[in-house]
Amino acid sequence: MHRTPVYIICSPRPFVGKTLIARLLSEFLQLARGSVTAFDVNVKEPSLLDYLPQLTETAEVDDTFGKMQLMDRLIIGDGLAKVIDLGFHAFDEFFGTFAEVGFIKEAARQQVAPVVLFVPDSDRNSARDYAMLQEMIPPRQLIVIDNEHVMHGELPRVFAQGRVIRIRALPPFLKTYVDRLSFSFTGYLRAEPDASTELNQWIRKNYTSFRDLELEMTQARA
Repeated sequence: MHRTPVYIICSPRPFVGKTLIARLLSEFLQLARGSVTAFDVNVKEPSLLDYLPQLTETAEVDDTFGKMQLMDRLIIGDGLAKVIDLGFHAFDEFFGTFAEVGFIKEAARQQVAPVVLFVPDSDRNSARDYAMLQEMIPPRQLIVIDNEHVMHGELPRVFAQGRVIRIRALPPFLKTYVDRLSFSFTGYLRAEPDASTELNQWIRKNYTSFRDLELEMTQARA
């Protein structure tokens, strides 16, 4: 049996590249699996819904009904991968409910594999909230995203001790290029077969990291 992955991309800080990572992961999962459902819990524009409207639904966690409706969608072991782009404004509300409903234990019963991809900044809030997640999320399911656009230089020790996926910084002209609403990472790979280009290599490197994570997380344990 295989478990249903639920990827939660989150940060208590704005402007850390969270939506970029959600886009990358969503496009990879669509390519690898043929389908994925993404949830946009965001207030900033452009958001994931603007980039991937065919794959993305909006979700609200401002009230009890919205929070429980989202949790009910995430806890179903239906084999359909889910990606949540969790805005910084909703961080506390989401994980408060996550803990209250015992999501980790219920996920194990439902053959669901929640994976938290935490994108830190070099501030105290990031360190504090990462420590909170460490108490809640099993170590193999809590992964730090070291975005070089944000964490310039060596990753602080508090984050480096856990599992880490590194996202290399793109040159400014390429960053501007991929930030266009019409840009598709998979579409670029198909249109640009030259594997030696910097952007081609960058996308493939990140897709390979997600592939390895996907294979690990979806294998059901005895």
